Amino acid sequence: MTETSAGVNPGRALNILIVDDSATMRAVIRRVIALTEVPIATVYEARNGKEALKVMEENKVEAVFTDINMPVMTGHEFLKAIAKEKQWDDVLRVVISTDGSKLRRDEARSLKVALYVEKPFRPEVVRDVLCQITGAAC
Repeated sequence: MTETSAGVNPGRALNILIVDDSATMRAVIRRVIALTEVPIATVYEARNGKEALKVMEENKVEAVFTDINMPVMTGHEFLKAIAKEKQWDDVLRVVISTDGSKLRRDEARSLKVALYVEKPFRPEVVRDVLCQITGAAC
């Protein structure tokens, strides 16, 4: 999947939410984002989908990078929850997961996921999707 969300305003600094139960993986994704030349306003973090929903209810988020396999509320459950809310229609959704099965990818596609990245991943993949959606020259 390589489609991107039309709701992201090119050139505008993004608020990004990273959702993963692994602090190490959140740090890796944060570092990759920081190394891009994409304008970033704030990077939020959550350990599971339940925490992520709270962050989204309290803050404007333009892009979400989420794992699938997490305790409390999985990434799939989280994506289903945000897909039901009109206010989050324009949020770019990227899955970064070890589970790259056809079933998971099909589920993600039905939940407006723009990109499905399998772990381990090359940092350039995250950079490229951010550059594409913002129009930044990276």
